[in-house]
Amino acid sequence: MTWHARLQLDYTVEAERCVLRHQHTGPLRILQSLYPEGDAVCHNVLVHPPGGLVGGDTLDITATVGPGAHGLLTTPGATRFYRSAGERALQRTELTLAEGARLEWLPLEALCYDACQAENRLTMHLAPGAGLLGWDVTALGLPGASLPFARGQFQQHLEVPGLWLERGLIDAADTRLLDSPLGLAGHRCLASVFFVAGSPLGREARQGALDAAREVIDAHPLAATAGATSPNGRVVIVRALAPLVEPAMDLMQRVRGAWRAHFWQLPPTRPRIWAM
Repeated sequence: MTWHARLQLDYTVEAERCVLRHQHTGPLRILQSLYPEGDAVCHNVLVHPPGGLVGGDTLDITATVGPGAHGLLTTPGATRFYRSAGERALQRTELTLAEGARLEWLPLEALCYDACQAENRLTMHLAPGAGLLGWDVTALGLPGASLPFARGQFQQHLEVPGLWLERGLIDAADTRLLDSPLGLAGHRCLASVFFVAGSPLGREARQGALDAAREVIDAHPLAATAGATSPNGRVVIVRALAPLVEPAMDLMQRVRGAWRAHFWQLPPTRPRIWAM
């Protein structure tokens, strides 16, 4: 049996409080809104009760953030793409931010099991003055359990239409990509954390973000396989390779904290579920 689940999220400001309303179809849920930072920032946890996707499954997640609202979305665990007999499993996320809106898109890693056929798509639309702080972390296989990513394909798609597009296909048979020093160099986790602005960032803001990220990278065990860059005037990004998820996620969280302070003058408050 395959699933096609949909979740629509809508953040708005009401009586000086950010609130979330949502609708769902199929096995995709949102947990109770939490306010560990006060009323201005609404924290939510997205839950997929089946625990993973098999061939033929589709998850559609759509989030809109109204003017002045600030939402934070995370997950309680990895998005698991299980082995497939041939059909593709798809997670498709579309995020739309109104003028002055803020969103933090912080799901835990996408975990690609051996023989999966998977695609993970993220599309972002930002109005002037909006800001989105997010990440994308992918792990290939389960090296700790001696279950490598030996067969299958994973396709990744990150896009701000007309501004920024990163799209790549990882095929388990492509040993040149997986093992070459010009590719993943034997690493099986790849991660990106990014800040996207709805309006051009000034030179000082961009350089300050890069400097803050590089300070974090230089002090981290992944310093040799991570780097910060700004592909255009509205995007800054840190990319990293790691042998396992844990060091990559640690780096992403540290950069996220530095950029929260730099762009929004907010402390690095962690979603409560990360401590469980």
